[in-house]
Amino acid sequence: MTSGVPGRLAGLTARLGLRRGTARTRFTALYVALFLLSGTALLALAAVVASGGSSSSRTAPGGGTDRPATAAQAHDRIEVLERQLAQAQDTRSRQLVIGSAIALGVMAVVSVGLGWFVAGRVLRPLRVMTAATRRITADSLHERLAVDGPGDEVKDLADTIDDLLGRLEGSFDAQRRFVANASHELRTPLTTMRASLDVALAKPGPVPETTATLAARMRTELDRTDRLLESLLVLARTQHGAFTDAARLALGDVARAALTGRAEDLAAKGLTVRENRIDDAAWVWASRALLHRVADNVIDNAITHNDPGGWISVAVRADRDGDGEGDGADTVSLVVESGGPVLDPLRVADLAQPFRRLGADRTGSGPGSGLGLSIVAAVARAHHGTLDLHARAEGGLSVTVTLPRTHGAETGAAR
Repeated sequence: MTSGVPGRLAGLTARLGLRRGTARTRFTALYVALFLLSGTALLALAAVVASGGSSSSRTAPGGGTDRPATAAQAHDRIEVLERQLAQAQDTRSRQLVIGSAIALGVMAVVSVGLGWFVAGRVLRPLRVMTAATRRITADSLHERLAVDGPGDEVKDLADTIDDLLGRLEGSFDAQRRFVANASHELRTPLTTMRASLDVALAKPGPVPETTATLAARMRTELDRTDRLLESLLVLARTQHGAFTDAARLALGDVARAALTGRAEDLAAKGLTVRENRIDDAAWVWASRALLHRVADNVIDNAITHNDPGGWISVAVRADRDGDGEGDGADTVSLVVESGGPVLDPLRVADLAQPFRRLGADRTGSGPGSGLGLSIVAAVARAHHGTLDLHARAEGGLSVTVTLPRTHGAETGAAR
């Protein structure tokens, strides 16, 4: 019978919607429910005892009905006293029950606060573990929870999480070593093949036209493979936060440098740069090489997948707060929009995944490696930012890179 009480309490908690709340709320509700059950049972027992005592007191002074006439007045007096005593006992019983009920209500309210406090104390180690686990990222896997205390279930859980972090740290270290080794091992054969082509073409005597054509094609493919390898290595290192050249940078200067460096590509395709809006208050703390890579990749994407004679728009802004003052902005954004073919809005987010392309000119045989925007997304995440992609209804793509803003640009800012 007693085993069904917790089940009914759990059902009541679920019907009240507390299951969707926090563990602290559910524990508090359980404590209050148990208190009310025990208090109600105690109150009912007290009422039964009081009622039994009152009834026995009314029937206790029994006796025969045959009494001498000379004792009639005494008998009447005793009956009056008995009635008065019974009424007094009934009044005290009612007062006892009412007072107990009031006390139960007051203690029920108090038990809510006490239950909330006790539940908080019980769950405090779990909150500490949760906060510590959230602070641990791929860059700080060496940290551990290191929970002290008796060997109970909470410490067992903390030790299990520490063991998991240790395995993750070993896995990440192995992956970093693999990336470093792959960088060396894969570049060496590419360099050897490129050198062999140069030696073959440099031999005395005329070079057959077919050989020269084949060598040029192979060199193009080697250069493409080299760029693909470099992109893969950058993507892998970025995902592990492997950069040490962090500095305070003006995002507007980075965007201008990317546009200037691609002036020939813009002219070759006949593209027009529209509304070049640059906010000089947009400063970020980021890796110099990776931030330039972000701007280069986004603008390269806008050029490569654009229509001939089309346009691109580059804007850098410091997002304003509610009072309209730029100094209160918390983020900065690089927004690059371009013309081009109409893209499927439901699939645009796939462009941030490696080797994902959309549209007629985003096929596997098209230009580029399919890693440009995935590198941008990885760099943004490594700097606690975001990448947002939106298909334009008229055709083309809108790319927004949002990064945390840093202040104090006048003190040793690097551009």
